[in-house]
Amino acid sequence: MHTDASPGTAALSAPSSPRPTGAPTLLNEARRVARVMHYSLRTEQQYVLWIRDFVRFHRLRHPREMGQAEVQAYLTHLAADRQVSPATHRQALSGLLFLYRQVLGMQLPWLADVARPRVKRRLPVVLTVDQVAALLGAFEEPQLRLFAQLLYGTGMRIAEALHLRVKDVDFAHRTLIVREGKGGKDRALMLPDALRESLQAQLAHARQVWQADRDAGREGVWLPDALARKYPLASRSWTWHWVFPQTALAVDPRSGALRRHHWHEQRFQRAFKLALRSAGLGALQATPNTSRPYFPTHLLQ
Repeated sequence: MHTDASPGTAALSAPSSPRPTGAPTLLNEARRVARVMHYSLRTEQQYVLWIRDFVRFHRLRHPREMGQAEVQAYLTHLAADRQVSPATHRQALSGLLFLYRQVLGMQLPWLADVARPRVKRRLPVVLTVDQVAALLGAFEEPQLRLFAQLLYGTGMRIAEALHLRVKDVDFAHRTLIVREGKGGKDRALMLPDALRESLQAQLAHARQVWQADRDAGREGVWLPDALARKYPLASRSWTWHWVFPQTALAVDPRSGALRRHHWHEQRFQRAFKLALRSAGLGALQATPNTSRPYFPTHLLQ
């Protein structure tokens, strides 16, 4: 998540006028279309926030009443007044394109003329082997250290590691299966032998959480809609449980069911920043996702 302004912060927390009758219907229709198109929950939420922010910026006018001038004025406001990053700017534009093309069904020729900011490509920060060792050693919680080691040792993205389920860990073949990674593709990754014992301990902890949920008769973990309908009992099975389950229960934002979710991404991001400072590496612009090039780079070295 970018640190600059986003529709989920000041723009949406300010008091606003009563919504017009059609506003909730528009946002609900945006959610429905996003689910029909199998967008991720995060994409759905971001698009809905940008649509709502766009409508509020133009004093609750309906998007059908607006055109190129209003879209360009809003995007200019994001860049000039709120000074969002190019990536956030493009995300807002994608939300508006989704609104007009997919939700409202308006194929407007001027959409192609809307200015798109360039995202600057920068070389990633690559830590040395000693710096990585210091960083990993600075994690105080063993579970968080294991998570960092998985990212470093396999090249997984944070979201991919968070979505690992028990069935995706294959100790016999020393592999981890990433389901629906970037581009919706599955792939197999090497499981480092050095992490076998720690990962087995994490699975033992996850099983205790799973057993407590079963004993309490709680809802199972989230499954994609098609799988949930085809295998209604799978969500309560051990094989589909999260490798990194959250301590507290959470409300499913789509179904409203109270169930066990996996760790929130921010938990690891906060721990990573603390470990970076504790290791004396705070001056480096390193992030959890920049750890992906470390392992192959070190192998080449």
